Amino acid sequence: MKMDITKVAQLARLYLQPDEKEKLNKDLENILNYVAQLSELATEKVQPTSHILNLENVYRVDEIKSWPVRDAVLRYAPDVKGNFFKVPKVIEGE
Repeated sequence: MKMDITKVAQLARLYLQPDEKEKLNKDLENILNYVAQLSELATEKVQPTSHILNLENVYRVDEIKSWPVRDAVLRYAPDVKGNFFKVPKVIEGE
């Protein structure tokens, strides 16, 4: 498969020396020939996938746990409301 490497380089805004153009042309031809070989494979019965491994998210059960440090931390807060830090409003309402 012959390519106009000068045109491809120009579109990609690459400035290539003549020897670089020749090497790149050979590399791209090899890549395109390999892709052509792959397109000949029968893949009709192959399921599409986004990852080679069958991965799933692992979720843990949400459990309410006490956090004994919370009270010590809140003790040093400038202002507290219940179990939370109380801070000034920073977002204006519409």
